[in-house]
Amino acid sequence: MSTQFINRLKNVMAEHKITQTELAKRTGIRQSSISDWLNNRYEPKQDKVYLLANALNVSPAWLLGYDESNTSNPANGYYDDPEAAEFAEYLRTRPGARMLFSAAKDMSKEDMEETVKYIEFLKSKHK
Repeated sequence: MSTQFINRLKNVMAEHKITQTELAKRTGIRQSSISDWLNNRYEPKQDKVYLLANALNVSPAWLLGYDESNTSNPANGYYDDPEAAEFAEYLRTRPGARMLFSAAKDMSKEDMEETVKYIEFLKSKHK
């Protein structure tokens, strides 16, 4: 396995302050598998690389060691508004809200917050 993959995975996990356990929760991948990859025991299959990259907000190609830009900083990537990018990153880590804003590039942070409040209100009505 590429040591570049291992180094990039470790670095982006450290950058986002994500433990192996947290990464396992975000991806549905067993923590022991992540540990095996980080310790160069096994190589992840392509579908697992995609899950890791998605959870860490980086490009799968970059994670594998290709000279592609790291897109882990949402403010420099998809979102135009840095505050919206930061809030979208917060939402991305909430399983119930992750998919809601994947195509909300032009939404402001305030609009995203209002949407989350409204969804939480709707959910509370049905309890």
